[in-house]
Parts: sequence; structure tokens; C-alpha cells
Amino acid sequence: MKILLVEDEIYIARPIERLLKKNHYLVDMAHDGEHGLDCGLTDIYDIIVLDILMPKMNGIEILKNLRKNGIATPVLLLTAKDRTSDKVLGLDNGADDYLAKPFENEELLARLRALGRRKETLKVDGLLSYGDITLNPHTLTLSCKDITTNLSLKESGLLEILIQNGEVPVLKERFIEKIWGYDSNAEHSHVEYHISLLRKKLAQTKTNVKIQVTRNVGYSLMGAEHGV
Repeated sequence: MKILLVEDEIYIARPIERLLKKNHYLVDMAHDGEHGLDCGLTDIYDIIVLDILMPKMNGIEILKNLRKNGIATPVLLLTAKDRTSDKVLGLDNGADDYLAKPFENEELLARLRALGRRKETLKVDGLLSYGDITLNPHTLTLSCKDITTNLSLKESGLLEILIQNGEVPVLKERFIEKIWGYDSNAEHSHVEYHISLLRKKLAQTKTNVKIQVTRNVGYSLMGAEHGV
């Protein structure tokens, strides 16, 4: 799952980034409102964690612009503890939840899990399934019947995108945007390498599900009709 963290205070942003990465989230950061809005408008994120008090453009303005442009990504607002008006204004303008500073790490993680479950209709108890395979993106494990294998963070991210799209091919550029970041230096060869590793992990589970490539179109899954 990919998260955009929009927070201008580096001493707050860095610990949150470390916490999220430790819990197997992919994280991009923006440290001012304009950059945060630009990132959010790419629509490549699963959740946006948005501070309200930001330079150049505040969180409420970012939120209004995202919703005006049809971006439905769940947004968790970070608010000052005593600013009830900010919470109400944020919720009225399309925020999905809010968390008052200071907050406990476990509460932040719990709220992110809740937003993730709300967004992913394919998920059951935090799991993603396709055919006879099940992906647990939190423990980075892939299972088929009684066989389970461990995935890397990037392998799990690739498989999550593939499951979400099923038989619909996904462009390499889309994988790069979602997993490496839209402003990264990753190339098509990076996607091809990790897809190759993921294919080997799928084979280890004895699944019927395969990754197929459609030239000049992208990667997709096949084999669901043979699943359990």
C-alpha cells in the first residue's frame, strides 16, 4: 500500500516515515502544500496523510482541490488537539478521518488499516485474493492452499497491483509510479526484474495463477478460473 505523507515539520515527518516503512507501507513525502497537492493529483496513492498547517497551501485547500479534481483517495487529517473547528472543516470538505497531535503510533497504524479496508473492496480481513492465491500485504506473505512463501516489499506491491487489476493489463509506468514513486529514476528493467522474481515465488506455491505479459500493453494475471 502506498501512502503520501504531507507534513512540513521534518522532526514529525521522519519518525512517521520510519514507522510506516517498518510496517511495510511505501511512503512518499511532501513538505509544503503545493508539492503535496501536485503529488496527490497524480492519483497513485492508496491513502494521503495530510497535516493542516502547511506553508504555501494549507491542508484544507489541498483537500478541496483534490476532491474538486475527482481524487477520491482516502485522506487522514493531522490536526492540532484543540482545533475542533479544523476537524469539522476537514470532514465537511471530504476528509475521511482525523487524528489529533500528539498521537500514539498504534492509533495512527490502526486508522490507516481502517482506511485501507474501506478503500480495498477486494480485501477480506486485510487480505487480497485472486484465484487460488492469497496475499497478506502486512506480513508480506503469499499463500496457495497449504504453501506459503515470503515476498519482498516490492514483490508484494507488484502483486497487490496485479490482483487489484486482475485480467486488465497494467503498464510498467504505472508500477513505477505506485511502487518507486512518480519522480524516481526507476526504469522498465526494474519492473521486469521484480516481475521475474515474483513469477518464481508464484511457482513455488504451485498455484494455477500466472503473470502474463501483453507486448506494449503491460502485465496482468491469468488462471483465476482454475482457483478454489
